[in-house]
Amino acid sequence: MSTLINKVLFTRAGYGLTVLRIFVGIIFAAHGAQKLFGAFGGYGLAGTAQYMESLGLTPGYVMATLAGGTEFFGGLALIIGLLVRPAALGLTFLSLVAIFTVHISNGLFMANNGYEFALALLGGNIAVLIEGAGKLSADRAIAG
Repeated sequence: MSTLINKVLFTRAGYGLTVLRIFVGIIFAAHGAQKLFGAFGGYGLAGTAQYMESLGLTPGYVMATLAGGTEFFGGLALIIGLLVRPAALGLTFLSLVAIFTVHISNGLFMANNGYEFALALLGGNIAVLIEGAGKLSADRAIAG
């Protein structure tokens, strides 16, 4: 196996990272489904695009598709443990954009639409990015 692929798939993490990865993945996949499909009370692409435009993230439809796709497919990747480092990298950038465009001016706490939830997810993403997928993952099975 090539060195680059092995570095992407390698994990030294145990079961704890597996649990963290799965729960963070569920949250992101659900948020992505809200943006892309209007599932779970979400607004779908049209509503999300309109919101993105209101934030100054233009073109709104493209930004909504990128954000929703990153959340949904990145979340699925975390759940099954396949290519988790690239998925966590994309979700890390997405979390940073959410924090600095939507939440930072509201302070830390969620009660005021603050950034505490996004910060917690960011921490989970960074842990997966550093440690890899954990013991129960497709990455570990492929890398051996």
